[in-house]
Amino acid sequence: MRRALDLAREAAADGEVPVGAVVTKGEQIIAEARNAMRGSLDPTAHAEVVAIRHAAVTLGQSRLDGCTLWVTLEPCAMCAGAIALARLDGLRFGAEDPKGGGVVHGARVFNQPTCHHRPDVLGGIGEAESAELLRDFFGDRR
Repeated sequence: MRRALDLAREAAADGEVPVGAVVTKGEQIIAEARNAMRGSLDPTAHAEVVAIRHAAVTLGQSRLDGCTLWVTLEPCAMCAGAIALARLDGLRFGAEDPKGGGVVHGARVFNQPTCHHRPDVLGGIGEAESAELLRDFFGDRR
């Protein structure tokens, strides 16, 4: 999670919402990304989606069996869908997102009967630091 938090800081420095994501396989980082929606003019360039894309290329396959995604903020419904489609074994996230989350809030994608893959989910890892980054980022813009 430490690397994901560093990536979130980099995103904030570039004016992006501070979210960072890392995909690991065992102890090895195989992909990492940060939010890049503004810079890339791509509304789907959430840190999770970009990291999943990089991990698939690195492994040369679309299914990320044996991999875990570490992200600083609870994934939205779009990202939760991508996590399920990628068949990630685990999801670890920092701060919950009551407004836009899709895992423990909102759509609760993994709880839907149409979701064919449910990763092992654990939230609250680095939660205080993740939440502080978001508060500071949005506080500076109000």
